[in-house]
Amino acid sequence: MTQQFDLICIGTGSAASTAASQCRSAGWRVAIIDKRPFGGTCALRGCDPKKVLVGAADVVDWSRRMKGKGAGGDGSRIDWPELMRFKRTFTEPTPLARENSFREAGISIFHGAARFTGPASLQVGDDLLEAKQIVIAAGMKPAPLGIPGEDLLTISDQFLELDALPPRIIFIGGGYISMEFAHVAAIAGAKVTIVHRGPRPLEGFDPDLVALVVAGLHERGVDLQFNVRVEAVETRGDSLRLTGSRSPDELTFDADLIVHGAGRVADIADLNLDTAKVDWDRRGVTVNEYLQSVSNPAIYSAGDAAASGNPPLSPVAGYEGGVVAANLLQGNREKASPGAIPTVAFTIPPLASVGLREEQAIAAGMRFRKTFAQTHGWYSSRRIGETHSGFKILIDEASDQIAGAHLLGHNAEELINLFTLSMQSKIRASELRKMIFAYPTHGSNMRYML
Repeated sequence: MTQQFDLICIGTGSAASTAASQCRSAGWRVAIIDKRPFGGTCALRGCDPKKVLVGAADVVDWSRRMKGKGAGGDGSRIDWPELMRFKRTFTEPTPLARENSFREAGISIFHGAARFTGPASLQVGDDLLEAKQIVIAAGMKPAPLGIPGEDLLTISDQFLELDALPPRIIFIGGGYISMEFAHVAAIAGAKVTIVHRGPRPLEGFDPDLVALVVAGLHERGVDLQFNVRVEAVETRGDSLRLTGSRSPDELTFDADLIVHGAGRVADIADLNLDTAKVDWDRRGVTVNEYLQSVSNPAIYSAGDAAASGNPPLSPVAGYEGGVVAANLLQGNREKASPGAIPTVAFTIPPLASVGLREEQAIAAGMRFRKTFAQTHGWYSSRRIGETHSGFKILIDEASDQIAGAHLLGHNAEELINLFTLSMQSKIRASELRKMIFAYPTHGSNMRYML
């Protein structure tokens, strides 16, 4: 027998949970489906557990930096099994808690892989479901590399579940995943290599600040190999070998663990979207400005599974889920236009960004003034032994408003929110310079960056 709903949501992360909850609160009959444990990427295998590991690594690194400065240097180290047990106190309760939350709200839950059987119908195991509207918010998965031995790679989900940290680790790719995990692994004592196909890592961030991140990794003994094309992975006895090339040379790297951090794609290929007449590609479901499928009006998509043009970040997914809910309940009235979106790479120290990068401002023909400095000599960095920190701020000359802010240093992940608020509220730089901040804080540095 086919079960009928007003709305079916595929996925249980921020986007799907927001859309499902808001529509259910409006009295809709709602179902939600996930082929994985309920909770989504951020809570279970992304942002939250990663930050637990980064927090421990930061404590150890801070202690080591303070050697000879009156504290630290006492042999602080990461106890990996204990850290994993602590991490699981955050992740293990989540699936059941999320399921109970949905049940208490009156949302029907289904476990299993969903496949479209028509424009507004799905099959999940033996269950046949139909709905007036369907939201695809299934998140992302590691991008296939198409190389021999790809099955030997460890993905980020598995790295976050390691009971022991191997002594030699290779990270493929130079994006968020590899760079964040590389800091944690190196500080935990592993010999780390990063193999990246491009000329520099963290390509979405300011290159001058990324250079400081790279310098910090070099000091921690991390081997960064750029412009390397990964060709294959194979076993060699009890270890693994990665073969790559940097024209005209062939390169080999040996390790105990090789982690896939080379990009992610929308996790929608197995949904049978062609049957539902849903246009899509590796970036996600093709949507209009209301996050509605351009080819099937019964379908909406949000979060990492939508090719919306917005960055794949958890707060953005939650925002898009709210946009979808509003459009479902009221008709297409709300466009997905989140404004200034801050992003952070949780390296140690963190690297944060909002707005335009310098090359983007130049390409747009903007007349701007730039302030850029390394701040390892500033009080805020010296007092914690931080040797690699800095900022770059772009100010639109016509409006005197911040066009881009790029920060590297302790508390950058918090300070970037002040810059985001300033941009969103269109506060002039001259007004920000007049503000009185609590001192000594990282926030009080803001006026000197302008």
